[in-house]
Amino acid sequence: MAEPLKTFFSPALVRRIAADVARASPSFPSPAFVARATRGLDALELLDRAKQIARALADHLPADFPAAIRVLLASLGPEHATDELVGAGMAPFYYLPHTIFVAERGLDHFALSFQAQYELTKRFTAEWSVRAFIARDPERTFAQLRAWATDENAHVRRLVSEGTRLRLPWASRVAWLDENPHRILELLELLKHDSASLVRRSVANSLNDLSKVDADLTVETCRQWLSSASPETEALVRHALRSLVKKGHRGALSLLGAGARPRVELGASRLSSRSVRLGGEIRFSFDLASTARRPQDLVVDYAVHFIKANGSPRPKVFKLKRIKLGPNEIASFEGKVSFTDLTTRRHYPGPHRIEALVNGVAFPVGELHVRA
Repeated sequence: MAEPLKTFFSPALVRRIAADVARASPSFPSPAFVARATRGLDALELLDRAKQIARALADHLPADFPAAIRVLLASLGPEHATDELVGAGMAPFYYLPHTIFVAERGLDHFALSFQAQYELTKRFTAEWSVRAFIARDPERTFAQLRAWATDENAHVRRLVSEGTRLRLPWASRVAWLDENPHRILELLELLKHDSASLVRRSVANSLNDLSKVDADLTVETCRQWLSSASPETEALVRHALRSLVKKGHRGALSLLGAGARPRVELGASRLSSRSVRLGGEIRFSFDLASTARRPQDLVVDYAVHFIKANGSPRPKVFKLKRIKLGPNEIASFEGKVSFTDLTTRRHYPGPHRIEALVNGVAFPVGELHVRA
């Protein structure tokens, strides 16, 4: 079994941070910092481990924030080698405590803190720390983000869209962003044609977050962007609308050319087993037969109605494919469902249902029982 992500923040990593800071400032009390940062570390989850390390830094760096941040910046390693994060794994998370230090200690030092976040985001990301500054001083922060939207570094430009996401994973909500989604769109407009796929994916993720709050505004924005879109912008829009497509939102499906109610019949459907233990998996397949006289553009997904801890079902939608189905044509689909616990989803015993979703319309594929 793979090691939990939280173990990344280990005593060895704390000692490495101590060594980096001590090289920048030989008077840094490394033994005391390591003792404070590792106290009770095993009992903490990932984010709390990073916060403990950040607070240990605050306790042992100079009390004066400008002096402390000069030391911290002098301890930094090299920037991201490429405009991508794919393949980097957990390594950039080394700097998560550094960004937490800035968010917790630097709010009264705007210029210095943004200089620090500018450097940190070129090595990790300052998407979590910048949210504290949006909450404190949104106008001043957004002015800086607008300037960064044209920065030569793709990771800095990505921070503009990622740090302002309405539902940024692991991050706290920012009430001002929830109340002013149009301000987020003003920044995304500056980035929608960005040359870096890293940035365009972030823009799509931000729009996807917006779709969970205001679906109509998201669809209308995407409609405008598609009016004179490049292939890259079209791909961005498809990615941005993924949650609405999974929900069968007619406006989103129509924008992607699959808004018509499907004229299909579900053919043979098969489950590899009608019973499976927790931790196991089953495979399924089904056929779709066209009943239309003309070709149809179809978005085909599937939903698994997982049982929650309270015994009630909750559907989760997974992507399959988009196809053009000709008259009287039959298409076959297959997939699998795992009942192994994830960090984002736990599984519980009970009856589970699988459905095919065709342009948002549900067709029953089969039922199974998950055993403890």
